[in-house]
Amino acid sequence: MARTKKTWQQKLADAKAKPGLPKVFYCEKSRQRLVVPSPGEVEEIIARVPRGRVITIQQVGLRLKEVHGADAACPMTTGIFAWIIANAAEEQAAALGGKAAVPWWRLLKTGGELNPKYPGGGLTQQERLQAEGHRVIAKGKKLIVADYEGSLYAMG
Repeated sequence: MARTKKTWQQKLADAKAKPGLPKVFYCEKSRQRLVVPSPGEVEEIIARVPRGRVITIQQVGLRLKEVHGADAACPMTTGIFAWIIANAAEEQAAALGGKAAVPWWRLLKTGGELNPKYPGGGLTQQERLQAEGHRVIAKGKKLIVADYEGSLYAMG
């Protein structure tokens, strides 16, 4: 019997139901206290970014480490959760015929780069950011928000 593929919303719900997250531990290899965030924390940070502002994945990690008193947040887990959140939000918006409740398109990679792994391969993110007044430029194969530093959302 063939298994049915999980929806992005199911994947997000499963990730949120995972016990033991967030988790702070001491990593012998890096000699740092690391935090593995919960997907709910990552989603909450993204959801707070207002229209016309952007945030980088690096800022999300800095906020998480600050909240948990750690030396660093796990960048891989944070990025994976952001990717699942973006896809789940788009899936939900499509099902309801509306716009995504979580403004995932405002989350940039380090350096202001759009994420080609997000829904639409970066084009949906580009369209939404441009609709909010941002200028997106190509740098080689990468799409970058021009002068993104001036639009960074200061979390506090």
